[in-house]
Amino acid sequence: MIRVTVADDQAVVRMGITAVLGAEPDITVVGQAADGDTAVAQAAALLPDVAVLDIRMPGADGLTATTRITAEVPGTKVVVLTTFGLDEYVFAALRAGAAGFLLKDADPERIIDAVRVVARGDALLDPGVTRRLIDRFTVGPGPDPAHAVRVSGLTPRETEVLLHVARGLSNAEIAASLGISPSTVKDHVAEILAELGVRDRLQATIAAYEAGLIRPGTT
Repeated sequence: MIRVTVADDQAVVRMGITAVLGAEPDITVVGQAADGDTAVAQAAALLPDVAVLDIRMPGADGLTATTRITAEVPGTKVVVLTTFGLDEYVFAALRAGAAGFLLKDADPERIIDAVRVVARGDALLDPGVTRRLIDRFTVGPGPDPAHAVRVSGLTPRETEVLLHVARGLSNAEIAASLGISPSTVKDHVAEILAELGVRDRLQATIAAYEAGLIRPGTT
């Protein structure tokens, strides 16, 4: 059973998300909060598998709550929801450790899927948020030499796997593309995360962009 907490300052939205998730046989909502401080306290007390957070809340906002939860309750994955596709907090929330980022107008099925995806250790981005992330690098200052050094420590095969990860391919899809087994891909991904010092595939993708290994339009 996937244990979830939901935080949103709008009661109707919070209750709606709770109802959608709670109707699933493999998901149970163990706590609700109207602000970031309460969301952090609930995560620490209830140890949910996933915390679903609104990005804009009174007190500690979703960004602050994400930072605190990922630091203080590392076993809890965070999915951030926002009304704004171009929210200035998108990149900061991802850097803070959010494992998923969705727009509030996403279909209920996508929110359910996001909870399941991050609960099993993967990451998920709304397509609109992915576009926002890529656009950041289009207008940004370019590759950061410090990040390039991190990526340079990867083997040629690990670099190849990272490129496929950054394109959003699953382990099975990467295995089929490279002609290796899914278990071998899994081992490579684990080595990549360790070498880059990141917690999941999403942050590995960000590192690849920051290092200039991937540029917008090449995925």
